[in-house]
Amino acid sequence: MIVYNNIEKFGGCKNAVVTTGTFDGVHIGHQKILSKLSAIAREIDGETVLLTFHPHPRMVLQPDDNDLQLIDTIEERIESLSLQGVDHLIIHPFSKKFSRLTSVEFIRDILVNQLGTKKLVIGYNHHFGRNREGSFEHLLEYGPLYGFDVEEISAQDIKDVNVSSTKIRNAILEGRMDMARQYLGHHFSFGGTVTKGKQLGRKIGFPTANIAIENHKILPTVGVYAVNIIHKDSSYKGMLNIGIRPTINDSDALTAEVNIFDFDKEIYGDKIELRIKKRLRNEQKFETVELLKSQLNEDKLLALNC
Repeated sequence: MIVYNNIEKFGGCKNAVVTTGTFDGVHIGHQKILSKLSAIAREIDGETVLLTFHPHPRMVLQPDDNDLQLIDTIEERIESLSLQGVDHLIIHPFSKKFSRLTSVEFIRDILVNQLGTKKLVIGYNHHFGRNREGSFEHLLEYGPLYGFDVEEISAQDIKDVNVSSTKIRNAILEGRMDMARQYLGHHFSFGGTVTKGKQLGRKIGFPTANIAIENHKILPTVGVYAVNIIHKDSSYKGMLNIGIRPTINDSDALTAEVNIFDFDKEIYGDKIELRIKKRLRNEQKFETVELLKSQLNEDKLLALNC
């Protein structure tokens, strides 16, 4: 997969089969669109092109809205899309100027002149252009004029999959990780840089790596989770706490920290990925540190068997 950080850098390709959208999470609904894209490309001896945007349009159009929570960072989205057989991934910088393109300008200037679209595949009820004025009907009208065909994934196909990015976000926020995995087609994951904390876990025999999380990245609800940790291409089991550590902490700041099993390396400053397998329990405050340690030992046994 070739990645372009601006549509201007895309020099065209043979019989471009194009789709466009945010594709947050690259869930099984998105995968259905991408599978269709690849099938059409094979039929017409073409290449697949996905046009997406960064930053997310809401960050540009509603900069004071801090409620936006994304399933994927842009790096995670690139990785997920690379597994879906996309030939060309264009990540165009979204701007207020770009948002003001009319539907006709988007079709003429972007789909036709920039991408050379021969076939466009879109999801059901897809809208584009200024104020989301563009629709499937617009594309059907202008496609013959500009020499491309358009295909919409049907409402029934979407209903059969029964998934959306909103449903996945809700499942993650509620700690329903099995449901999130079913929707995504893989375990929900997040990554970050290991930062130095207060080393409180080390004092009770459960050293943890504190993770600095990227802004707008969604996290599961407060609690304890069984996870797989990926560090420098090696995988380890562990348990993750998202919360305020009420038994041994005097702060209300939310943290994400992971105890990596059978691991004693110094990894401050390193990046790690956490793949969340199961929610084990709520975060809770214990009367004594000994009771906390006893519970952590039970959590570890459960996490080892996940």
